[in-house]
Amino acid sequence: MKKLFAALLILICSSSYATVAPAYLETADAQADLTVALKQAQASKKKVLIIFGANWCKDCLELDKSFKAENAALIASQFVLVKIDVGQFDKNLSIANAYGNPIKKGIPAAVILRADNSLLYASKGGELSNARRMGDAGIAQFFQQVMSQHP
Repeated sequence: MKKLFAALLILICSSSYATVAPAYLETADAQADLTVALKQAQASKKKVLIIFGANWCKDCLELDKSFKAENAALIASQFVLVKIDVGQFDKNLSIANAYGNPIKKGIPAAVILRADNSLLYASKGGELSNARRMGDAGIAQFFQQVMSQHP
């Protein structure tokens, strides 16, 4: 009976885990996603927000959670969001380097682009690397401050 219960518990846990979508798609074509986002930004008159992160990073997951909940309206009203997986700091580095290597001091890292792909802002000092402690209000304040300084 204990073995049956343990097997059932493992099956339930593994099936519910499998249905959770990762925050950062490890197999995504990041350059293609960025190209699509720039086109969407031109059409919608928004800016592009690139978030560099990884699924192993708890702060990255917390930031992603905030973008899907409390800060969803703020982000959607201002930006076309692109999440780029950096793996173990060994993936999509050419994209990060194209915008000043914002991941150098930690992830998650943010880049904000105009629709013409010109750089408006790039985090340089790990500004979002403590997203878990920032909370939803701190994350909102960070992006509001950045946008007020870089309209």
